[in-house]
Amino acid sequence: METLKIKKLNKKAILPTYGTEDSAGADLYALLENDITVNPKESVIIPTGLAMAIPKGYVGLIYARSSLGTKRGLAPANKVGVIDADYRGEVKVVLYNQSNIVQTISPNERIAQIIITPYLKVDFTESDMLDETTRGEGGFGSTN
Repeated sequence: METLKIKKLNKKAILPTYGTEDSAGADLYALLENDITVNPKESVIIPTGLAMAIPKGYVGLIYARSSLGTKRGLAPANKVGVIDADYRGEVKVVLYNQSNIVQTISPNERIAQIIITPYLKVDFTESDMLDETTRGEGGFGSTN
């Protein structure tokens, strides 16, 4: 297992935790003093109190926790948050309430999950020709 340096910006912040040994995503926790409400169709910014030193060549991707998304309609407003390797500010999660019910976020509640993963950086080069594939230009729904 690799090590990732995390700075607590607040002593009450909770380091990310994995739910199981084989979990890909580590849970992020809300750093709140009190409960906050999220009205239907509203977004709120939830601090974690953490800053991370994500290594060069890696990215932190913030995803919804399945229980929040399916049971309460709460998910990251931008669907997937991106924490770049050169960002050293506080990791925050913008949660959107896609339900029709007022939701409450409590202090220390697990609000999202982060996956640290490598990425490929490329040079974008214009070309008049692309390699042929079996799929070709088949788009939405073309693979059944």
